[in-house]
Amino acid sequence: MREVLRGVKVVEVAQWWFAPCAATLLAEWGADVVKVEHPVHGDPIRGLTTSGAMPGSFDINFMLEQSNHGKRSIGLDIATPAGREILDRLIEQADVFVTSFLPDVRRRLRLEVEDVRAVNSRIIYARGHGQGDRGAERERGGFDSVSFWARGGVAHHLTPLDASSPILPRPSFGDGISGLSLAGAIAAALFGRERHGEPSVVDVSLLGTAAWVMGPDVAAAALTPGGLPSIPRQAGANPLSNLYRTADDRWIWLAMLQADRHWPEFCHAIGRPEFIDDERFSTAVARATNLAACLAELDATFAELPLAAWQEKLGGIDGVWAVVQTATEVLDDPQVQANGYVAEVDYGDRRHRLVVGPAQFDGGPPELKPAPGAGEHTDEILLELGRTWDEILQLKVDGAVT
Repeated sequence: MREVLRGVKVVEVAQWWFAPCAATLLAEWGADVVKVEHPVHGDPIRGLTTSGAMPGSFDINFMLEQSNHGKRSIGLDIATPAGREILDRLIEQADVFVTSFLPDVRRRLRLEVEDVRAVNSRIIYARGHGQGDRGAERERGGFDSVSFWARGGVAHHLTPLDASSPILPRPSFGDGISGLSLAGAIAAALFGRERHGEPSVVDVSLLGTAAWVMGPDVAAAALTPGGLPSIPRQAGANPLSNLYRTADDRWIWLAMLQADRHWPEFCHAIGRPEFIDDERFSTAVARATNLAACLAELDATFAELPLAAWQEKLGGIDGVWAVVQTATEVLDDPQVQANGYVAEVDYGDRRHRLVVGPAQFDGGPPELKPAPGAGEHTDEILLELGRTWDEILQLKVDGAVT
């Protein structure tokens, strides 16, 4: 893959998943990303799989690796004069500054736009927020489970009507979507600076991203109270846009929106050609009118055979369908493998698979590198900034770097 952002330098002063994963995507696209971490504890994401927040026991910190691969890390106490001087040198040479720190922390550490632009007036300044940079709650923090999942309407509209409580999100679900938006916005700002010479301030929030993801529901809510209703599978007007349970308790999801076009081929594939001319099911209008009967027939048909048999029967049809897969099945999905959507990363003593960013350039995925250890590249980066070994040693003695 061509590294479209080669030569671009990024300084990341951020934590957790949202903003760091945006910088990871920039690294995948070719940028040199320096992750600035506290010299003692580093990014708190480093302890997530061992702190009890993630269930199970893992021999690799997959949360860190997925959200921070391909970067370099410097252990730097930016609250000290010596540490701040080094940060300013990094900013001076950078194209992009990425942060997720709250406004009060940015003010205290002098990381606001005016502070960073005083060092480098052409830098793209990018912020990840919980609720946005304006309004009464701009000073409040946010995590994806609250700002994206709960407040953004996602949990409400994905929770089954008969559920006893709102459905829980998958780990960093909103962070990953918001990070993709932030990375794209940064790339757009870089292009804009090249065209008109003006650097932008980029703001993306978890709440704003959730509103965008839920756009059809939110836009509909402006026309009807509550927005679009949740439709149970028994009430969907098109039986070819529905899901069916197999004999081995797996699910097949059909998405044949041009139902009359696909109905004859589908009926032949499932071994029910008699349904083609059955007056109850022969047209989309007839199937909607006799929905309960049609679903009952299809439910009974799919329940006769296991998933493997249905995969073989449906394999050659034009209509769109898919198996409801587990994460393990996604890892080994032939299309995932063929397109390089998951890549093996070499850790020296072992290999581990990570998900690659969805954007590809020039016909191929990037080659992924491991996430850095906390402060792993401190010496390397300081040498690039012109520091001598004696100066580096003194900085370590003073506690400014690790």
